[in-house]
Amino acid sequence: MRWLALILCLWALPAFAVDPSEVLDDPVLEERARELSKGLRCPVCQNESIDESNAPISRELRVLLRERLVAGDSDAEVRDFLVARFGEFVLLEPDRSGVNIILWWAAPALLLLALGMGWTAIRRKPGMADAQLTEHERAELEKILRS
Repeated sequence: MRWLALILCLWALPAFAVDPSEVLDDPVLEERARELSKGLRCPVCQNESIDESNAPISRELRVLLRERLVAGDSDAEVRDFLVARFGEFVLLEPDRSGVNIILWWAAPALLLLALGMGWTAIRRKPGMADAQLTEHERAELEKILRS
């Protein structure tokens, strides 16, 4: 029972990352802010979104994001602003265009290449059917089988 309580507490930790003082009064803007925050990477935590992170830089990014939304920026404008300011690293899921296309397709291409090489290696392995017995070996085999 204790393990279940611990797991539930740890699972709920990201919900406490956004400080109540950061929450916007307008529920529509707050929902937009939360959705945008989920797609932005914390520079300190690496693979954690700023919505989940308790790092001070994440708090500053959340506040900046909300300020831009209150100023009237669209979601795309806020995202573009943050990318221009912090680089594409700030995105948890980079765009699938330009040079990034190599990153998106490299892993599946390498997997297919590895599978093809493995398949080729297995197919080239000499089997028992390829082995030919010499006359001496054939005679020995006949002698063993008759005994």
